[in-house]
Parts: sequence; structure tokens; C-alpha cells
Amino acid sequence: MLFVCPSIALQKLRSLALSILLASGPSMALDTGSITSSVLSPNCLAYRVVGICFWLLCTPFGCTVKTSTKVRHFIPELVVSSYATTGNNPWTEMATVSSPISGAEGGGNLITPNTQRDNLPRFKNVDGIGHPGGWVATQLASQSGYACTSGATAFMPYYLSTLDSLAWRHGIPESFYPESLMPGIREFGSQASGNMWGNVYPRQGFLVQPDDFKAAAVMAQRAGDVMTRNWQPHVYVPLTPIPRDGYWPPGPIVENDASTHKWQLLSPQILSTCTIFPSDPVQSADGGYAWSLWRPYSCCKREGQTFLFSIDFEDGAS
Repeated sequence: MLFVCPSIALQKLRSLALSILLASGPSMALDTGSITSSVLSPNCLAYRVVGICFWLLCTPFGCTVKTSTKVRHFIPELVVSSYATTGNNPWTEMATVSSPISGAEGGGNLITPNTQRDNLPRFKNVDGIGHPGGWVATQLASQSGYACTSGATAFMPYYLSTLDSLAWRHGIPESFYPESLMPGIREFGSQASGNMWGNVYPRQGFLVQPDDFKAAAVMAQRAGDVMTRNWQPHVYVPLTPIPRDGYWPPGPIVENDASTHKWQLLSPQILSTCTIFPSDPVQSADGGYAWSLWRPYSCCKREGQTFLFSIDFEDGAS
């Protein structure tokens, strides 16, 4: 398969993306249109050629080995919202999906900001909903060559913390896990570097954290940790695409590991770049935040009936 260099059309697409993202600001409501346009980010996409795939093609005249280029790029799979007041998802069109229900009526931070009191827990609801811009991101990737398809379904509610009140609001059963009871296990950042934001476990909606943005980010990571794994003790729909010949979907996200995922801030401000936590805080006036969760896919075009193997330029054969 031939690798197509970025075309003039791609340059125009990038210019359009930049103008849209610069126009987006803290005062703009987060809606489906702004979320979709936010995916036009080459920084988040991170498209690159990573190897070669080998296929066996057989015809009535014999068999031959064909090759195709193996590519890797990130795809925005989820919009993960982390917000204080139940029912106030920053994504306006999806706010009604997580309206208060019996057992999950209340919300809001448990403290009034006070520099003298930073040892009480904050609470955040979290929703993980299928990203509406996955197809657009795939089209952007296709401008550079072959593109992978996403394993996520747009607008699918993969996680709503209001439906997971036993685990999210009461920490049952994860409050009793060793990861929750032993310090230093699965932390965001590190104590040594002075940027430790909190722990992954217990994966619930409470955290002792004086900074509102950091608390919201930890909650988003906790929910993402659940959604990208199977058989977790939560009420959710797993987002775990199945590998197949020539298609390698991502595994679970892992904190502090940019090779497994990236976050793009959507609210209170849309950013054109992706990062992992810890990152630079951007405070929200109403305690509502949202991010796009991007995960890496690898794939190659089918060139025969049988997949033989692939060679990665960096990691060897697979």
C-alpha cells in the first residue's frame, strides 16, 4: 500500500480546525457541534506509520505474499464529563441523560472554598458518553493514508454515575481493596515530583483535594479506568474493542502512561492539544468539566485472505 503524504486538503482542514478551536472559549456552551469540531487536532490524532503487515493472497493461479502499511493514530472515543451538581452535565444536549434519580439526587461540592480548610472531600458525578466526532477524526486520519475505525459508538452512554450509586457514592466494594488501603499504589503523578493529585482507587466520586480541577480530573480518570476494562464491580458498558486480523484496538487506560490514552479538555475551555494528568489546571466557575478521551488504534489494510504477521519498526514482530 502506498503512503499518501499530507495534501493541500489536509492543510486546509488543519487551518479550519485551528480557527474553530481559537473561536471556542470559556464562555461558549459545550454542545455536540463544538465537541465534534474539536477533533480536528493533528496533535491529538498523532498519526504515524509504525510497521508493515504481511498477508497471504491465494487465487486459482497460486498464492503470493502481499504487504500493507501498518499505521497508528489516536481516536476520540468518549466525552467524559465530571461535574458537581447532579444533572448539570456540561454537554448540554446530554444533561437529561443523567438527571437525578432515587439514590442519586444530591450533588455539589461538600466544602466552600477556604484556604484554611482543604482536608474535606469533594464530590463529582461522572458521565462517559460515546464521542460524536470519531468519524470526523477518522476522516482526518485518512488524509494521511489508511485510517483505523473506532470501537466506540457515538452518543452511547457507557457510564452514568447516577446509575452506579452503590460504587460511586458509597465506595462499595472498592473501599476495601488493597489498592485503596495502601498508599503509593496507582497514583496520579508522584509525591517525589510534587504533583500527586490522588489515587485511582477507590474508583468513586469523593476525593480529598483542595483544587477543583484536579479533583474533577481524578474522577474522570477513575471512570475511564472502569470503562476500558471488563468485569469491573460497577454499573457500566465496557468499551473494550476486540482485536482481529490487521486491527489492534487499545487496551485499558493506565494513569501516567501517554501510550495508552490522552485527554483533551472541552470544558470550561476547548483546547487544541492533548495531554495526560497531571496537566495545567483550568478552573470552572460552576464545578463542571469535560474531556475527550483519545485512545490509540493500530491497523493495516487487508491485502489477502490470511493475515500472516506484522513487523513494527520499533517493537519487532507481532
